[in-house]
Amino acid sequence: MLQGAGCDMSLHTIEPEYVDANPLDLLEQVADMHNWPFDRSHEQELNLSISGEWRDYHISLNWREDIGGLHMACLPDVRVPPEKVSAVLKLLPFINEHLWSGHFDLWSEDGTIMFRDSLLLSGGATATPEQCDQLVNLAMEACERYYPAFQYVIWAGKTPEEAVAACMFDTQGSA
Repeated sequence: MLQGAGCDMSLHTIEPEYVDANPLDLLEQVADMHNWPFDRSHEQELNLSISGEWRDYHISLNWREDIGGLHMACLPDVRVPPEKVSAVLKLLPFINEHLWSGHFDLWSEDGTIMFRDSLLLSGGATATPEQCDQLVNLAMEACERYYPAFQYVIWAGKTPEEAVAACMFDTQGSA
């Protein structure tokens, strides 16, 4: 289970102070309630560190007031060696077709895998604590579920189909 997951009861105590609030202010409060370390490097940027089962994740959230858009990039700290880029590019659509929201990308500059999603709040809409929490939790769920698929392709030499198939089963109960 993710660190801080299942903490939505306390989310109801967060109330936006004004209608045009920067959603990053709200995300700071959500991060604080989950005890997620964060850094506000700029008025328009918030960085989170969240521990998962497979690894620690860096999440960068950026707010663009001009379009009313909150962009999130979650980095599972997977770098693709040049000789495996082709296989990972074949893996991405297999994974992305199973996602309800967001998508995985391969950053061409340095071979970093990232999960990206956004929340559009144009037209005077404001974010809720639940939306902010869900945006981060869905990213973490996707990264945790598909991290092994990337490892299977990069390090175990599995095909994209084999890698996704291995990640698609849900474990029931415990041993």
